[in-house]
Amino acid sequence: MPTSRARGQYAKGAERREQIIQTATDVFATEGFEGTALKRVAELVGVKEATLFHYFKGKQELLTAVLAERDRRSIAVSGQDDVGLSLMAPIAERNVREPGLTTLYAVASATANDPGHDSHAYFKERYEAVVRDIAADIERRQASGDVRTDVDSVMLARLTVAAFDGLQLQWLYDKDVDMADGLRQLIDVLLAPAHRTE
Repeated sequence: MPTSRARGQYAKGAERREQIIQTATDVFATEGFEGTALKRVAELVGVKEATLFHYFKGKQELLTAVLAERDRRSIAVSGQDDVGLSLMAPIAERNVREPGLTTLYAVASATANDPGHDSHAYFKERYEAVVRDIAADIERRQASGDVRTDVDSVMLARLTVAAFDGLQLQWLYDKDVDMADGLRQLIDVLLAPAHRTE
């Protein structure tokens, strides 16, 4: 049975880990995640850079925790329990304000396809959850006649997610690309009921 001292140390360790995640998320959002970002995180937390990895197996585990925190914040700000069509444009707008995290997401998602990669499970589960949530939203809209029914809801969800990722990648190279407006237009055209597209 763990002693109260052991429980206290565990709680303190968990609290410090959470502090590192929160601080890293804030730093990476504005300063990116390359170069001196980890040193800056350590300074703000009040530890040496090497101490960060007492709480994480390595840099990739910390980066994955930051991306999970980014997702949690998005949902918390929206006040909803899942991601639906109405959240796509606001999330894109938030991504523009957090270029460091957006770049981190793009880089990490492109390199984590190997099942042995530390972030592979995170991205696999994330894509499954996002497609599931958007497909459920589309199904509700199909039932009310707001969205076309001649294409499967899961396929429409996948196409919407693909467009989001594609617009985001283009934005990383050209900041004049308006991700949010592009998503609004895509949703209006792609998901329009069949009688509106004729």
